[in-house]
Amino acid sequence: MAEKLHFSLVAPERELFSGLVDQVDAPGAEGDFGVLAGHAPFMTALKTGRVTVIDGGVKRAFDIQGGFADVSPEGLTILAEHAVEAA
Repeated sequence: MAEKLHFSLVAPERELFSGLVDQVDAPGAEGDFGVLAGHAPFMTALKTGRVTVIDGGVKRAFDIQGGFADVSPEGLTILAEHAVEAA
């Protein structure tokens, strides 16, 4: 089994997602990016857009309005100014 990425999506109201996933795609302020397990550490601002969480054949989407993404050896954390799960 492939290595999993720990991902957490947090908005001011609550944590919307936390778990192990295969990939996360996000709208970076300087361009969209994807993160897999073992990605090099970095931090970036986020623009309004959609965060897509992929785990196996399952995709979940969250619409965010700004914030920051932090990729570390422990995983990816997104601190969004506002976030809701997409319908």
